[in-house]
Formats: sequence, structure tokens, C-alpha cells
Amino acid sequence: MPTQLDPRPNGVLSSVTETDWDAIAAWTDDKYMSFDVRPSGRSTSPCSSMFSIDVGEITMTHFRYGTEVALRDFDAEAGNVLVLTTLRGRTRHRVGRAEGTELGAGQTFVADCSRTDFRLAADDDHLQLNLTVPHRLLADLSLQWWGHVPDDALWSRGAVIGGSGSPWWNLLGYATSTAAISPEAVASGRIGLHLQELIAAQLLHDWALRAAVDLEHRPAVAAPGYVRTAAHFIDAHARDLPTVAEIAAAAGVSVRSLSGGFARYLGTSVRSYLVEQRLQGVYRELRSGAESVTVTAHAWGYVNLGVFAASYRRRFGENPSETLARARS
Repeated sequence: MPTQLDPRPNGVLSSVTETDWDAIAAWTDDKYMSFDVRPSGRSTSPCSSMFSIDVGEITMTHFRYGTEVALRDFDAEAGNVLVLTTLRGRTRHRVGRAEGTELGAGQTFVADCSRTDFRLAADDDHLQLNLTVPHRLLADLSLQWWGHVPDDALWSRGAVIGGSGSPWWNLLGYATSTAAISPEAVASGRIGLHLQELIAAQLLHDWALRAAVDLEHRPAVAAPGYVRTAAHFIDAHARDLPTVAEIAAAAGVSVRSLSGGFARYLGTSVRSYLVEQRLQGVYRELRSGAESVTVTAHAWGYVNLGVFAASYRRRFGENPSETLARARS
């Protein structure tokens, strides 16, 4: 049965429901992104159950509002893709001007809220297993696996994927059961990163199939090998603060060629890509319960903690101390 996809450990299966809209909104803003939600049925009082766990950089939630709702105005600046699996009840999804799609139990809908307008409605009996996936994570994986980043033929397309008995459904079963048994291993470390890659790869494969996008076909603007080599070098050595010249040398090209390649194929500068990987490294360690913000920031090359904290707030919408406190709570 679809409702068997449950990542909650046995101790929280009978979690207390939430009836305050403000408390629910604060939680959903943190786990998904900010958006507008309105009750749309006879009852205006929620009876929400809320649970979340991190799978690497992916946030997995087991969630319901407990009343009929309509959602819109998802924050594009958050840069997130929503992967919404209906476990119970009916949900209705619409991307851009496309015709709406109604889903029943066992079906998954994918929408990139950073690239298109998305709306969601759910009946009063709905229950969902949702994934919040950074767009950047999918773009990086596509670059590593297929040598290019898909264009908006994929990202702007909403899609229904999976279904009971599909590889996607079975992967969700593995992920949720592992999370329920060993939440610490799933949230961080090698198991979490491995599971994150499995989820992202299967998601890209199934989404591209429904959108008729051939990931194996490299378009004319596919990132060349030196760009991929440089990106991989930065990923591996971001903590060591390599210079642009050192990165270019590792890729075997001039600084000018590397800068032009990053601008053309990745839409960013070499320095900006390095900054992003450093901030992501700090974020991952804080979410895993690091020793302290100061120690972690220094380990990633940040000397001025005031400048670091300001950059961190702009990127993640909260202070680094708040990320660490949440990991320890």
C-alpha cells in the first residue's frame, strides 16, 4: 500500500498534530521554501502532522495539512525542485499554463519551482512524502554524469513519474525504510551522500524520460572536458582555497579560457562556483552537528567571521548558528 512509505522512526509514529497556521508556515518555509497557502474547503482549521529528515542535501518530509488547501507563489529564489508523492487522498498539480494533473495514491509529481510557476491543491485527506531537492544538485549531477546541464526543456516541464512497482517507488521504499531504521546514517556521511546520488540520478532519468529529453545526447553547448575537470577539481579542493590560476592549471587551460568556459557553459564565474562549494561545505558540516561555527568556518578558509556570516545568511536565509542549533536539537 502507498502509505507504507514512512521515514519516521517508531518513536515518532504517533507524533502530536499541529493546529496553528503560523507554526505550520514556519516549518514549511524551512523544509520547502516560502509560499502562499490557503484553506479551500469547508474547514479552515488545520490538523497537520509534520516530520522531516535530511538525505544529504535533500530534505525528505512526511506531511499533511489535515484540511483541504491550495498552494501557490512558491519562492523561485530558493532554487528548489519539489518532488511530491501522494500517499493518500488526491492532489492536483499545475505548472505554468499547462493543464492541471490530478494524482492519486502512489504517484509522484516533479516541479522545478526555480524555473516555472507551480500550483498545488490537496483534499482534506491528503498525506504526502515529499522531497525538496536543490536545483543546483541536479544540475551538478547531470554535468558529472552526462557532461552537460539540461536546458528549460526539462526544468520548465512538470512531470508525473514513478507509480507503485516502478524503480522510483522501490527507491523511495528503500530510502524511507533506511531513514526509519538509521536516521543518522541517512542524514550525513557516506550513506547519506550515496543515497542522495541514487535519488537524484533516478529522478533525473525518470523526469527526462517523461519530458522527452535525451540526457545521453550532448547539445552543441555541452560543457567541454576542461570545464568538467575544473568543476571536479573545485569540488575536491574547495577547502584548500585554490586560486583561479591553480584551477586553470589543473584543467590544462589558461585562466581566460577557463573563465569564458564557466560563463558560457555553467552560467557563473570560477570564483562564484568556488564560493558556492565552500558555503555548501560549511552548510553540510553544520547540518551534521559540527564542533562549532568558528571551527567549521576556519576549516573552510573563512578568516573574517562577520563577512562569512553575511554571505551565509544571503545564501541560506539563516545564521550559521541557527543551522547548527537545529542539527543539535
